[in-house]
Amino acid sequence: MPNTHDAYDNADLQGDATHEDAPDLSTVWLRVFLDVARHGSFTVAARTLGWTQSAVSRQISSLESALGGAPLFDRLHRGVRLTEAGQVLVPHAEAVVERLQSAERELTALRELTGGRLRVGAFATADAALVPQAIAAFRTRHPGVRLTREEGFTPALLERLSAGSLDLAIVSTTGRAPLDAYTLHHLLDESLYVAVPAGHPLAAEPSVRLPQLADADWISGTARPEGTLLDAALRHGFRPRVAHVVAQWTAKQGYVAAGLGVALIPALAAESVRPDIALLPVRDEDTPARAVYAATARGRSLAPAAEAFLQALREAAAKIPT
Repeated sequence: MPNTHDAYDNADLQGDATHEDAPDLSTVWLRVFLDVARHGSFTVAARTLGWTQSAVSRQISSLESALGGAPLFDRLHRGVRLTEAGQVLVPHAEAVVERLQSAERELTALRELTGGRLRVGAFATADAALVPQAIAAFRTRHPGVRLTREEGFTPALLERLSAGSLDLAIVSTTGRAPLDAYTLHHLLDESLYVAVPAGHPLAAEPSVRLPQLADADWISGTARPEGTLLDAALRHGFRPRVAHVVAQWTAKQGYVAAGLGVALIPALAAESVRPDIALLPVRDEDTPARAVYAATARGRSLAPAAEAFLQALREAAAKIPT
């Protein structure tokens, strides 16, 4: 058998001189040491490794030198036997090699998406269809990856992304959150709808302009329109009258259906709208579509799991009418 391991780098074969604090040990030496200890023979260990016996012998000599020169094996007529120093070293070498093997397994799991974790954040309406569809596809493809999700407003999600508490965040341009500090992966541009009661005078119209509803009562998640979808009304020169503050989308629809006001609904939530209200597309060049992005921290490498989830998000976004 050709010798493929005699040509090791001299630094690997010889090692450095012992340090005052601890020897500088090669993990190759430790692996060879354990093979020799397991088989009780340089020859058998060499055959198992696919090395020459002289290469194995040099590895053990280098290890003994690095540990102060004490022999680790008694060389017998047939095979070798651990010395007292060798017996002391065995559990330490096993621990080091096991930790390295464990690291190799975990790194392989991350690379091959058979393990690891992914922490995702999203704003509320992205959870209506976009995020659950992406999660379902991701879990089908990579069931070994532990995925966790949290919901929040875009500014809070970006803060958690910067702090390293999230790997990826689905955010929007609502409220003009500062996005320049992040790497943005565009998913979709979603238009806005106005939800009105089924019997509203405008319910049969094909579309509506926001100023047509300047005198309407509005249902919103907060009393102030700044930083919300109703920010669009401010750009038209009127301040919407928020009659009812309702946080949940399903509850907002109930208030609209009861005739208590109208509400802005983004395209991401349009599929979940109840049948007793009407959705009117907002027709306005001054009300641009809301952009939705998957944001990642700039300067940080994107893990394979995040790359795979980003692909699932893109596929889900392509199926959503905007």
